Amino acid sequence: MSSHRGPRTPPTVLQNEPHVTSHPPARYVTDQRALESLCGLLRQSPRLALDTEFVGEDTFIPRLELIQVATPTTAAVIDFPAVQAGGSLDVFWELICDPKVEKIVHAGRQDLDLFATHAGQIPKPFFDTQVAAAMVGYGAQVAYANLVQRLHGTKLAKAHTFTNWSARPLSDEQIAYALEDVEFLLSIHAHLQDRLSTLGRSEWVDEEFARLETSVGEKSREPQERYQRIRGWETLKPKGAAVLRELAAWRETEARRRNVPRGRVMRDEVLLQLARHPPKSLNDLRGLRGVHSSEIDRHGGQILASITSALALPPSAWPAVPSERKPDPESTGIVELLQAVLKARAAEEGIAPTMIATSADLQTLVEGKQNRAALDIPILRGWRRQLVGNLMLQVLDGAVTISVDKNSGALRMIREG
Repeated sequence: MSSHRGPRTPPTVLQNEPHVTSHPPARYVTDQRALESLCGLLRQSPRLALDTEFVGEDTFIPRLELIQVATPTTAAVIDFPAVQAGGSLDVFWELICDPKVEKIVHAGRQDLDLFATHAGQIPKPFFDTQVAAAMVGYGAQVAYANLVQRLHGTKLAKAHTFTNWSARPLSDEQIAYALEDVEFLLSIHAHLQDRLSTLGRSEWVDEEFARLETSVGEKSREPQERYQRIRGWETLKPKGAAVLRELAAWRETEARRRNVPRGRVMRDEVLLQLARHPPKSLNDLRGLRGVHSSEIDRHGGQILASITSALALPPSAWPAVPSERKPDPESTGIVELLQAVLKARAAEEGIAPTMIATSADLQTLVEGKQNRAALDIPILRGWRRQLVGNLMLQVLDGAVTISVDKNSGALRMIREG
């Protein structure tokens, strides 16, 4: 269906691909003067490999501990707390936000989010090697260590996988381990760029990076949108969802103000309980399991005010709760057919099916057949539509005949007329 066919088995070992070494001139940067010197060297390269180590269990915003950075000639670990305590990282934030410098990350959503928090903006342009690897046949969400072993034949050490990066001093072994996370990124980046260009997918991956940028930006969206991330919210009635929305927004603001995890303010299951059975007084609130008396003493009035405000809303202001209606058997069968088509096309192109569409996307496509103009799902946009979306629509319109090849067992898809 497409003129760009991905090989079923991509090359497994890079030949003559240089990569950064974690030996000298590697640096461990602990003060602003050393950071400024390092940034002078880093500016000589149009590409930076970046990674971070952070601790996120005890704070609302994860505590950034280390920043690993590499160019073809320099590798360094920046001790964030040490540099920040004695100076400023402004020179580094300016560097990584320079639009002339490409930032290379792997599975970089959290790294980009942390950089955006501290630098005030998302560092652009960036290239995520995990996303790109999925586009050229290495599988969805491939781990960095697996990619390194497959492309370089090098097995990375795992001795410090559970290191407490907030503990000081760091050993030479820990620093070397941290540097491994950027040691191979630049050569992997070059390899993936070549593969994307050969397959005609450079624009495809740019679309994915734009989606990733949007998803990172959404982390700072309005607190009132947070309730949709609470598992089980869709089981509430619309009025209860309105209560949950207000409570989740209050918790978001409070957790950010105190810089503590959301669950330390109030757990998700407690918010759901309050939304299902809203208390009318402090005594009612104290009678609920999981609501700490100290939190009631401190914020009981705010909690009740949030609930009262939600209950006073007119039905037109209540959130729309997804329907619990089960798909009819006929649509279920059509979805399964589309899943078979999706898997066949994904195999032909060397892309993981989950990268292209979810079962929910296909269900929406089937149920929205009568009003396609209103559909806004990934499979009907950009490269996904080019690769398989248009074919899906033709299948739904009966314009494609699907059969099984008796020799190979593969699906055969023939357009009518």
